[in-house]
Amino acid sequence: MSYANSRIPQSAQHGIHERLDALVRKHLAEPFRKPITPWNREAFDLSLAGWDGKAPLILDAGCGVGHSSIQIARAHPDHWVIGVDQSQDRLERKKPYPDALMPRNLVFVRADLVDYWRLLDEAGLRLARHYILYPNPWPKIGHVARRWHAHPVFPFIPRLGGVLECRSNWDVYIQEMAAALSIALGREIRWESFPAEVPISPFERKYRDSGQTLYRLEVDLRGEPC
Repeated sequence: MSYANSRIPQSAQHGIHERLDALVRKHLAEPFRKPITPWNREAFDLSLAGWDGKAPLILDAGCGVGHSSIQIARAHPDHWVIGVDQSQDRLERKKPYPDALMPRNLVFVRADLVDYWRLLDEAGLRLARHYILYPNPWPKIGHVARRWHAHPVFPFIPRLGGVLECRSNWDVYIQEMAAALSIALGREIRWESFPAEVPISPFERKYRDSGQTLYRLEVDLRGEPC
């Protein structure tokens, strides 16, 4: 199978970064004041234009080509599902799904998550479910602050509530996400490997078929871990 040649992120880092604790606590203590751009506000408004204001919200953060968002929307037909990615090119590669077969409870929008997460919070909205699936791991040791759990925007992730699920093919990323959430929530967050018997996206299928171990954490931000 020629396509099953994906590699695990390569890094000199083999455990939780020594700066992670300090970075997370700093971001939790200091407000993030980066201005929100007008185009992201427009994208935010667009993502809610078809919402009835009542259906529970689901965010597929960094949805890529959107196959995961489609699966999520089909599994939760009574929710409003928002697939957000910063790449218009990726969002336009939703095929082989024609528009006529798209779930009607789903919208795709091009936006920067750094702004989009804050706009959800600014509007007082909370999520029913929140997916962060195979985000860019930024595996170089010096790039730790670019990972979502060490980024200044991180406090908004637990603040948005609901059931958060994060998946990665790099165990360090999941370890760090669990550690950051443990600091933010004041309780231990568990993570695990899983078989991905029904892949949620082409990336997940490729990683699985390449023989990689896949990792995930799932936590109910309103209460105890799932």
